[in-house]
Amino acid sequence: MVDASTCGQVQSVLAKLSLCRTHVLGGREYLCNDCGKSSSRYNSCGDRHCPQCSGSKRVDFNDKASKLILSGVAYYQVVFTLPSDLSELALANRNELADLLVSTAWKSLSKNIKSEQDYDPAAISVLHTWNQKLEAHWHVHMLVPGAGPSLSGDEWKEAKTPPGVRNSDGYYLVDSEKLKDDFRKRAVAKLRRLRRDGKLKFGGKFEYLQSDENWEVFVKNLESTQWVAYIQPPPKETSGGGEVVNYLTRYLTGGPISNHRITAADGDEVVFMAREGKRVGGEREQVPIKLSVPEFTRRWCLHIQPDQLTKSRYFGGWSNNRLAGYMARCQELLGTEPEVSEAPVEAVDSMDSQWEPPSLPECAHCGSIELSLVCETPKPTWKELFWRESETCPEWYAERQRESHREFWTAHYGSDYYDWYLETQVEVAKETGPEPAKAIQMYLPGLTPGVSFEIESF
Repeated sequence: MVDASTCGQVQSVLAKLSLCRTHVLGGREYLCNDCGKSSSRYNSCGDRHCPQCSGSKRVDFNDKASKLILSGVAYYQVVFTLPSDLSELALANRNELADLLVSTAWKSLSKNIKSEQDYDPAAISVLHTWNQKLEAHWHVHMLVPGAGPSLSGDEWKEAKTPPGVRNSDGYYLVDSEKLKDDFRKRAVAKLRRLRRDGKLKFGGKFEYLQSDENWEVFVKNLESTQWVAYIQPPPKETSGGGEVVNYLTRYLTGGPISNHRITAADGDEVVFMAREGKRVGGEREQVPIKLSVPEFTRRWCLHIQPDQLTKSRYFGGWSNNRLAGYMARCQELLGTEPEVSEAPVEAVDSMDSQWEPPSLPECAHCGSIELSLVCETPKPTWKELFWRESETCPEWYAERQRESHREFWTAHYGSDYYDWYLETQVEVAKETGPEPAKAIQMYLPGLTPGVSFEIESF
């Protein structure tokens, strides 16, 4: 299921998830004051892709974002989506395409709000890379206030529907068609710059794009394609920005699918429910999707992101360097304080997941929370756990490390070096005597003392 071609980042994440909340990570032992039995609560892996972990990160995000919500202001959710070809290309260019998607989406939205509504915009974005079937589907959700401080005067301005525009629900942010065109234009221009600067990788099915002629055909097709920029107003008059905050919180960490969507699983197949259809976000009726275990794992792993890729960002008035002044200005013009939402965690779009606040430890036998801490085992470092000869290292991961180690030394010193090295280690370990063996300098094959070598970096 995980072969040598699987990248190190994916292997590391899967290894961490396999040890999550097991005894090898250490933890705490409690004694129940009610039934007198002991219970163990093991440490979590803490990886942001783990469905069981990172609850504190979601709580922190929710708390920070909720403090930005002002009562009496309408909040919109705007979704920008890359075409399917770019979503697939992003799998080999994750940082570059994530930045392209998020930055051009914000610049397009900011420009249109300023020109059409004349107020200072702000936004929170959360990147998603999947659809309901776990396929590559790169899009970004943005929480956007439908009002703000005027850019041309000393007043508070709300988004208004322009004269002559039909509007049945009373909500209007910007012209969606202009927004789509601007988003496409900016994204394609940035895509061209990335290729010109040599920052895009083309492999597999996209290897043909190394040709300038093929690249131009590919880009022209993108320019003629209808891109998606979907503006969702508040679902109802009583809806607040807190509902969107809660929705975004649920998908900040934890992977692309929750346990409750999986209806059956064994050693051969996984069956889960998913929405499908041509409507934005998919049809509301769910259908069962059946995948082999390797295919399900492959699709899940498509959404493991590099450590340096940030899924959430703050823009405009909500950016870190402007936040204090912007919020003070908003409250001055409105005469209000931030509204900390306690809205229930409900989906307002097509995704499904679970977000649960941190819970108190419970007795595994009677469910009581009246527990006393008996002992605590500290969490080892990942270096200790994942050393290839450690008993705690998952066997498949240890084997991948040993194979990688062998390939490295074979490539640099020949096919026999690794076996010679292991045999030498064993023989040295067998030597015994009344006195410790004298330390001697051993040189690698082909190297002699007194000679300087320049080793090429790799």
